[in-house]
Amino acid sequence: MKNASLLWLLILISLLSCTTNQARLTVSPSSSQFFIRDFVSLSCEEDDSSAGWTLRRNTSKQQRTQCGDGWGEAAGSSCNISYIYTSDSGVYWCESREGPISNMVNLTVTGGSVILQSPVLPVMEGDDVTLLCKTKTTPSNLPAAFYKDGSLIRKQPTGHMTIQHVSRSDEGLYKCDISGHGESPSSWITVTVIRLVCHLVVFCPYFISTLLSVSLYQHRANGNDPTVILATAANAEQRMCEDYDDIAAVTSEHQF
Repeated sequence: MKNASLLWLLILISLLSCTTNQARLTVSPSSSQFFIRDFVSLSCEEDDSSAGWTLRRNTSKQQRTQCGDGWGEAAGSSCNISYIYTSDSGVYWCESREGPISNMVNLTVTGGSVILQSPVLPVMEGDDVTLLCKTKTTPSNLPAAFYKDGSLIRKQPTGHMTIQHVSRSDEGLYKCDISGHGESPSSWITVTVIRLVCHLVVFCPYFISTLLSVSLYQHRANGNDPTVILATAANAEQRMCEDYDDIAAVTSEHQF
């Protein structure tokens, strides 16, 4: 009876730790800045369609309004804005009738002639990120200057800049400028720390393997203590994450 209780407790912890039931808001085209009258599609990507996710937004004039309530057109799990305007600038997210919400996305619509096309979602530490400075009517390969937190990073003759192996030091407020056309609005780029991924990758298999080990223990009844398995797996998880942190510490020194 004691072993059965332990098994069910581990199952419950595993389910709570390894499942999220959370929607992920995506934007197409993938950008946080848009010109007036651009087409934009926002989607609530989810694992559990029964959760009843609704796309909502906050703007300077409206709070927590949902798609179809004076803006956008619902199309399944997506919301399409055929002609986006400056009044559509704001924060967008997916919200469940049960309470949870998705990641939030900040969209900026400009009446100017230059935008910075940058990742709308957080980027993974170590990935390469390309920023594109573009105008509405002219080719997108014009020379451009790129700025981070108000300081000039570099000038690129082709209008795009790649940040290689991004780290937390690359987080910040970015904008660009094309001579003779103007300056883009600013957009924040977020870098996701990989240590969280390490725990998610190691943590769930750890619980699954533990459940299997405890099940075998019940059938074998050989007298082994299942807490030994828990301690061994926990130590292995800690060592893997500590080893990875040593590698991440080296990459975090990168600067562009």
